[in-house]
Amino acid sequence: MKNEETEARLRALKADLERRLSAIDADLSAALDPDSADRITQLENDQVLTEMRREGREEIASIDAALERLKRGTFGRCVRCLSPIEAARLDAIPYTPYCVTCARAAG
Repeated sequence: MKNEETEARLRALKADLERRLSAIDADLSAALDPDSADRITQLENDQVLTEMRREGREEIASIDAALERLKRGTFGRCVRCLSPIEAARLDAIPYTPYCVTCARAAG
């Protein structure tokens, strides 16, 4: 994949995540329902949304790191062992910093 295509894909992924995080933030800022049964459901949903927001922020940070590697010319190489990352892995997870071997070792 060419650098321009890779950058465009990463930026599109980031923009999509930012839209989703914005919607999550809007949901989390909604007032609690006065009905206690509904409030319990809403609080449970808020816990799920809070976790989704955390994961989304981590994914955005990973995308930003991948964009930086692309800028430095190190994108597509494992940050641990410096081996090339398999094309299929980059297709599946375009912001991955690790080859399959190092990802497995990292746990």
